Amino acid sequence: MSSNALKAVAIALLSALFFTLTYVLNRAVVSGGGHWQWAVILRYLLTLPLLAVVLPFQGGLGRLPHELRTHPRTWLAWSGVGFVLFGVPLTWAASSGPSWLVAGSFQTTVLAGPLLAPFIYSDERARWQGGVLAIGGLIVTGVMLLQFGHAHGALDASAWLAVGAVVFAAFAYPLGNRMILLHLERSGTRLGAVQRVFGMTLSSWPFWWVLAVAAWLALGAPSWRDVLLAGGVALSSGVVATVLFFHATERVGRQATALAAVEAMQAAELLFATAMGAAFLGEPAPGPLAACGVLAIVAGIVGFAWASAREAVPDPAVSTDRGA
Repeated sequence: MSSNALKAVAIALLSALFFTLTYVLNRAVVSGGGHWQWAVILRYLLTLPLLAVVLPFQGGLGRLPHELRTHPRTWLAWSGVGFVLFGVPLTWAASSGPSWLVAGSFQTTVLAGPLLAPFIYSDERARWQGGVLAIGGLIVTGVMLLQFGHAHGALDASAWLAVGAVVFAAFAYPLGNRMILLHLERSGTRLGAVQRVFGMTLSSWPFWWVLAVAAWLALGAPSWRDVLLAGGVALSSGVVATVLFFHATERVGRQATALAAVEAMQAAELLFATAMGAAFLGEPAPGPLAACGVLAIVAGIVGFAWASAREAVPDPAVSTDRGA
């Protein structure tokens, strides 16, 4: 078990590196005069054909067509939550705050999964775990220290508004992911990570096409620069990072602490974003207060990894989640 959990954590950490490019490229779109609406719309419209290229090498569609035909409302609803209600506010925030602020605020996703657990599950996972929340609180404390260190102790109104939007996205993403995982668990359907990402992306397409028409009428056609940058986000975040993250969650889907640890690895995005910001965007290196935040985040990540390695595998014959 410990080996499996640590592998899942390592995969999630790698996914965080690719997710970080989202903040940098989204910021590049808006700072270069592009529209954040096209950045997020094109990301998901371009993600689907990219996944279609990968899918044949990952077992094909498998049972996905039958699953989508049988449960279309479930997939539409939770894909809308996990992708649309995640992507729109997260990308909008790129126009209201620097990449480190967006990346930092998104780390509240560390607490989102554990806090939502009692409202999602009906088995042993339906409880708040004090240890998990305590370590998550340490990471969030580190995030706040890093943010205030960057902002010299003061965030203006637009920055706080961006924080609110990203916090909303931070809850939407694990909620959509966990609900699809739970649905597949209850239905007994086996889907690989790529199949699941493809299914959620396809199910979110109706929303993106409606938004695309609205954006075309309001803003006009996107520029080639917008398309290229959105393509970079689609490849790095929509395909590579998302598939890695979903694969990690799939490995530990029924282990509450390990699942929280996998989600906690996204805290590394803040560290990556800080480094990339300093290297490529000319942002200042973290000062003493921000450095304390970095240490707190690293300590929290190590704590989650340690907790996941100690967790025992639940017996599927005993602990099933059939729902009420």
